[in-house]
Amino acid sequence: MSDTTILWTRKDLQAATGGQLAGDVKVHGVCIDTRTLKTGDLFIALIGHNSDGHRYLGQALEAGASCVMAHDEAAISTAGLTDDPRLLKVDDTMQALEALGRHRRSRFGGRVIAVTGSVGKTTTKNMLATALAPYGQVHASVASFNNHWGVPLTLARLPEEAAFCISEVGMNHPGEIAPLAAQIRPDIGIISTIGNAHLGHMGSIDAIAKEKATLFAVLPSSGIALCPEAPQGLALLNEALPEGVPLWQAGTADSSAIRMTGLACTAEGSRFHLTTPRGDTDVELTAPGPHLARNAALALGAIAALGLDPKAGAEALCHFRPEAGRGQQRLLPGNVTLLDESYNASGPSICAAIETMALMPARRHLAALGDIRELGQFADAEHRALAGPLTEHDILTFCCGSHMKSLYEALPRSLQGGYAETSAQLASLLRPALQDGDVLLVKGSLGSNMRALIALLEQPVPTTPHAPESA
Repeated sequence: MSDTTILWTRKDLQAATGGQLAGDVKVHGVCIDTRTLKTGDLFIALIGHNSDGHRYLGQALEAGASCVMAHDEAAISTAGLTDDPRLLKVDDTMQALEALGRHRRSRFGGRVIAVTGSVGKTTTKNMLATALAPYGQVHASVASFNNHWGVPLTLARLPEEAAFCISEVGMNHPGEIAPLAAQIRPDIGIISTIGNAHLGHMGSIDAIAKEKATLFAVLPSSGIALCPEAPQGLALLNEALPEGVPLWQAGTADSSAIRMTGLACTAEGSRFHLTTPRGDTDVELTAPGPHLARNAALALGAIAALGLDPKAGAEALCHFRPEAGRGQQRLLPGNVTLLDESYNASGPSICAAIETMALMPARRHLAALGDIRELGQFADAEHRALAGPLTEHDILTFCCGSHMKSLYEALPRSLQGGYAETSAQLASLLRPALQDGDVLLVKGSLGSNMRALIALLEQPVPTTPHAPESA
């Protein structure tokens, strides 16, 4: 979207929120964080667990916001904005943000796709955004904006002239997807995977599948649902489908509506032929990993579900690159190749990352793993289960976190690289162990702070000064 595009006018803002706004403002973007605010944005003062956006009303206007949305009378008065024409006064900023999203969605004439999944939803969303670009203007969720504020914020930022909107949907407790799906009202629904992420909160894989399936339940009769072939909880997905809505599975089976054949995975990427109900195409990815090939099949399947020939989308995917923290590769000091998977983790995603690293030629393969969070009573068993794939691929493993200790102790001694309580402490053990030509996988849940480990490893290797020669 161009910085000069008018996203919201005074009339639209008042109609959507029922709020009071005196000034004839023109809004070019929507923001909830002054650190990312751009000139012409509407700043919304949300109240979170650890912060209150009302503290930054004045700062937002100084930074160039065209309008600020607020509800706290005391904060408005303290900021001297009671009579400011740039103040959009509402009853509740969170409810008003949702109202903005619903208002824009109700007037959007393009096609809407929603993506959820235990693993791979952000990558699938990013792949779909890349693949859809040749067909028209694409608006997609930023980063992992997939929760109770991320979804309405994505919709509030939706340009009316866009052809496609892709919204990511997340959850970690029962009942979270349905209200978000009701706001999005997707034409196409994608479940990237059903796995054990958030198992501690959900209690079982079936409970996870049932929650994911609520995304399919809101599809219109003209909609199409997509998932990988033979997912866990398939019966629950089928039960949730509205009458007349087909479920297209993507995989290698002959019965799959989105069928991959000739899949070849190397350290440089993957190749396969894709058959869809809207046409066939060859697919070549320059990012390695069988899981990325599966994500690409779902993304191209969604293009077919929109009634489009997927060939142009497949050509666009040749240029797809994973983001930092989601499979990006780069060199660390000492000629060590980093496979950066530090953003988040689950058992299946760690296994997929191991599978990817095993494709990469190296002097040695190493892994630095932090705790997988939100597994509850299943945590130790789920962590220990990773010993199998690590042993199979002969990966020297370094672990941090209380639950990863159970994995570390389950590994053969020859693969125990080192254990520490925190990622920063682990860095001091790992750094001297790295050697020229190694490949290192770094992965853990966001709360494990594996990014801190990477930051320490990226610092230049200190050189030891030579002692002066004896006379």
